[in-house]
Amino acid sequence: MIESLRIETERLILRPPALLDFEPWVEFMADPEAARYIGGPQPRAAVWRGFMAMAGSWQLTGFAMFSVIEKVSGRWIGRVGPWQPDGWPGTEVGWGLSRSAWGQGFAREAAVASIDWAFDTLGWTDVIHTIDPENRPSQVLAHRLGSSNRGAVRLPAPFETLHVHSWGQTREVWRENRRNGVV
Repeated sequence: MIESLRIETERLILRPPALLDFEPWVEFMADPEAARYIGGPQPRAAVWRGFMAMAGSWQLTGFAMFSVIEKVSGRWIGRVGPWQPDGWPGTEVGWGLSRSAWGQGFAREAAVASIDWAFDTLGWTDVIHTIDPENRPSQVLAHRLGSSNRGAVRLPAPFETLHVHSWGQTREVWRENRRNGVV
């Protein structure tokens, strides 16, 4: 059932990670700029563990970040979606895209579809985005999604030293924003 899950937007396909996504995921996590605000660059073995944790989360909980595939090219361009590891400060929809996909509206397009799915399918009542205070592009995206800065939060180990703020909104605010064309 999870293997058949597929969300299509105008330009993207969102689906659970597949083994063929591993190599582009490695490239993404090795890029110092792309990985800057998501724990920093990682060696291949660490990426393997994170990739498998994401795939395992799909199998055990029924959700995790989606692999984002650009329809026109068929290429993997990032991961976006629901995420809630043990000890996380809330039900998050996060994003991370390969640098080649930046500035094209893909993160927003994928985040909107992911937030809709989290509220409508997972039944979440609130969504957050944990964002480094220096990560201006993600702050702008969160704001465009209708989220507001709720202040500093602490992440669980091994990320407890990262400084992040929680941006978020309730399901009711999201639905109102969608009805009014804000998002």
